[in-house]
Amino acid sequence: MFSKFMSLETERRDAIMNAALREFASKGFDEASTNVIAKESGVSKPLMFHYVNNKKDFFLFLYDYCMEILEAEYFSKVDVDEKDLFERLRQTSLLKMQVMQKHPWIFDFIRVATLTDSEAVNNELIERRKRVEKNSLERFYNDIDTSRFRDNLNIEKAKELIFWAVGGYAEKILSRVKGSEVDSINFDDIQNEFDGYLDELRKVYYK
Repeated sequence: MFSKFMSLETERRDAIMNAALREFASKGFDEASTNVIAKESGVSKPLMFHYVNNKKDFFLFLYDYCMEILEAEYFSKVDVDEKDLFERLRQTSLLKMQVMQKHPWIFDFIRVATLTDSEAVNNELIERRKRVEKNSLERFYNDIDTSRFRDNLNIEKAKELIFWAVGGYAEKILSRVKGSEVDSINFDDIQNEFDGYLDELRKVYYK
């Protein structure tokens, strides 16, 4: 369906995709404006729709395309031989930041697509989300070494609390850098700050 779009010269294709990711991520599917996407990507709206068919199909295409990027640049690069939970979390956070530097709006867009209740796209996204969630959870966290956890802990609840803490920190960082130019974001400072939080979590949950 999107063969014409993917055959565009790279610069124009990327301009349209980045404008769309930014607009959808900022406003959600229903409120996003195709007029804004066309204007910010420097093409006319009729020409844009010649390549992307319609708003709904373009949104779903972008979701699938983003997941392909994450598979290639994030999921497949996680070292599953590392069994320590906090080292695994540190590793995944570094990979996320590397992806963010190349694709600034990708995680905002995926979050919007995950949380959307838009009737126009929600049904098509349900099965996609289930596959992604099952795949990532099983691949990343089912084989964690729990021997270093404190003996009196409910391990599964402890892991959930850690995931919530790390997820909350990730949301804080995304909110902090939203709208910023990638070059202005100090990723080293963010990683150092995150390492500090991981050290505190280790003190709480490890022997």
